Amino acid sequence: MPDAAELLTAARADADATVDLRRRLHRRPEIGLQLPATQAIVLDAFADLPVEVTTGRDTSSVVGVLRGARPGPTYLLRGDMDALPVHEDTGLDFASEIPGQMHACGHDTHMAMLLGAARLLCERRDQLTGQVVFMVQPGEEGFHGARYMLDEGVLQAVPNAPVSGAFALHISSSFTSGSINVRPGPLMAAADHFRITIRGRGAHASTPHRGADPVPVAAEIVLALQAMVTRRVDVFDPAVVTVGHIEAGAANNVIPDSAFMQGTVRTLSAERRADVVAAVERVATHVAAAHDLVAEFTRVEGYPVTVNDAGVAEQVARTAATLLGEQASQHMADPLMGAEDFSYVLERVPGAMAFLGACPPGEDPELVPGNHSNLVVFDEGALPAGVAMYAQMALHALT
Repeated sequence: MPDAAELLTAARADADATVDLRRRLHRRPEIGLQLPATQAIVLDAFADLPVEVTTGRDTSSVVGVLRGARPGPTYLLRGDMDALPVHEDTGLDFASEIPGQMHACGHDTHMAMLLGAARLLCERRDQLTGQVVFMVQPGEEGFHGARYMLDEGVLQAVPNAPVSGAFALHISSSFTSGSINVRPGPLMAAADHFRITIRGRGAHASTPHRGADPVPVAAEIVLALQAMVTRRVDVFDPAVVTVGHIEAGAANNVIPDSAFMQGTVRTLSAERRADVVAAVERVATHVAAAHDLVAEFTRVEGYPVTVNDAGVAEQVARTAATLLGEQASQHMADPLMGAEDFSYVLERVPGAMAFLGACPPGEDPELVPGNHSNLVVFDEGALPAGVAMYAQMALHALT
């Protein structure tokens, strides 16, 4: 096993290159599955490395394969590529140059750390028994980019040695800088969207009896959904149902003929997910029916639960303690209710995701702007820790 201190020293020595790549990516954020400028930067970063590179058929994905000195198993390291439709207000001198688009979830840092790890691993390829697959993925922010890459065969990038393990990092300003935060089992929730349209009958506001008002029915559905969660859902297998948008009518003296709402269902198990989604539809349709109205329900399937393999999560914690010190290896008592499409990979192979803390120095992780904020800032001093973690997880699997 390579010396952990030497690996971290190498990552720190390469920090300028990692930060420079991160800032280049940060200035030119792109959204969705088609990220040509981002892909070009990634391809340029791979160009001088002994890595076999292919690009996606239907997306701007990039897959790199590093072959070790001897054949063996294949280990996957993943970093996502896409930004968010957020206007950046950080005031950083390398802030987004594209109005309305920002790397507010830190995917620029993920790519930079992954490429930094690729450089370290290429320098140590003689130590590797097996192959490393670098999965550089677009479309994490709601576009199911991981599923596209799975369909295109990222797990079979080495045909005679399919991927047998996987690891990913996600940066967060809400954890102490340089810490690695992980837990076995559910790490992040499944998230499904729903849309409900209540069909009524319009009328003048002075004669509601001549219409069928969908507005109070919509309000009743919102309240009934919250009662459903608190009365029906086991607190040890939780669910969060949020109605985030309600829309009805256009005038103050007209009863509209319909009302529309949409929201999310977040759960931590497949069983609870199916149960609560079905319950949302049932509540909406039955409440509407009680008022002689009709509710039309549509589910937009989101990402499944992100479930860390217990053994891999334990290895992540041990690696962090060895590499960065015991204080840097932090057990997460509870999962987060956000969602992540690395979950698709973890459904196929044993692996884990961990959070790399990057709260700016001198700030309180509980109070700073978090991921997805237009003001979020990540401590670049944490990036070498992430580079070393990526590399060490692959080295552990393949040496």
